[in-house]
Amino acid sequence: MNRPSKPAPIAGGALLALSLILGAIIGVRYGQASLGFVIGLGVGTALVLLIALVDWLRARR
Repeated sequence: MNRPSKPAPIAGGALLALSLILGAIIGVRYGQASLGFVIGLGVGTALVLLIALVDWLRARR
């Protein structure tokens, strides 16, 4: 008997890394590298949580 296959999980780590780098770069442009890094961390964390929620909902179907 074949078991129904579950969809492959979605990875969000690249979005977190990209948001950290972009946040720091934008922060340097405005003279606030640390603040840009922290804002990038917040945005990246929100994106990762959103992707994890979507992945969890997909797996429950």
